[in-house]
Amino acid sequence: MKKIRYALIGFGGIAENRIAKEGFGCDAARVGTVPNAELVAAYDLNPDRKTAAMSLGLKWYDTADAVFAAPSIDAVFIATNNRSHAPLATAAMEAGKHVLIEKPLAANGVDAEKLVALAKAKRLSLGVDHMMTKNSLNQKAHELIEQGKLGTINDASFHMEFAYGYDPAEAATWRCSDADELGGPIGDVASHCFYMAEYLLGGTVKSVAATYYPKLMTTNVEDGACVRFALDNGITCSARVSFCDLRGGLCGTLSGLGFEIYGDKAVLRSYGTMFQLSGYADEPLPIRLELDTFVAQEKLIATQPVNIYQQVIAEHAASIIDDRPQTGEDGLHNVLLCEAAHRSAQTGGTLIEI
Repeated sequence: MKKIRYALIGFGGIAENRIAKEGFGCDAARVGTVPNAELVAAYDLNPDRKTAAMSLGLKWYDTADAVFAAPSIDAVFIATNNRSHAPLATAAMEAGKHVLIEKPLAANGVDAEKLVALAKAKRLSLGVDHMMTKNSLNQKAHELIEQGKLGTINDASFHMEFAYGYDPAEAATWRCSDADELGGPIGDVASHCFYMAEYLLGGTVKSVAATYYPKLMTTNVEDGACVRFALDNGITCSARVSFCDLRGGLCGTLSGLGFEIYGDKAVLRSYGTMFQLSGYADEPLPIRLELDTFVAQEKLIATQPVNIYQQVIAEHAASIIDDRPQTGEDGLHNVLLCEAAHRSAQTGGTLIEI
């Protein structure tokens, strides 16, 4: 089978452990490999990350331009700070490389629109890592909803609340120090809530209203937000997202990253499925679903986990091999929703039509 050869731009913790080791199967003994894609190279602004990349058998490039110029590389996976996504993706596509980007597509809608237009003009595949739709239990939830197990659904709630930024080192990171990065709770995690709502409930977000939490942290982004939004199929949703909630510790935090879908026959609740977990036995806690029919509760667990990052990469590689390029339009839509949530919160919770 043909394999698309990728370089990873940015080699921080998530890039190394989630994207390289899991997504591209550099830790094959634990997660297996991707049949149609291979990671062959890496680059990061921080040269101290060279050793970690080379220990995985990757070729190290000293500049991003060298990556883009390399004929041995077909595509790049960009996993850098949000504001650098657009310039890096633009340079990559101008050099003829296909692009897969860690969410968000760009730090603002204007740049995201330009990337979508460039990918179309160059006929290159432009994908965004909306990986939570690949979680086996989230896919099971989608299946149960499609089968009508919940009856008529009219409401849903999503939760991504945790502590990030109390530590001075965290507060100094780009997620917490620069609002233009679109990296606070709205850009960082409400974004996941938007695309997961659309995936699970089969609609498109048509309106958004939001309010910020009281500002008590010393970071330069919002502490958190309550976001209300509605889909074009009539289902209303809420998302509570924050960097200010301690939640007891690691397992308390992870178990609370989930959703409730409300139908007239049942409620579906998830625990830990709105995160980077795939359901492996060695993860900090088991992810699970609970189907509550009001007289009984059925617990569902991930018995055969499939890595969420591998599925994203495999789909992007297949789009290149089959000449069906991904357009990036889902990423553009998601960025516009995050911008609308901020615009609403900055104007007292105004309802904004999309």
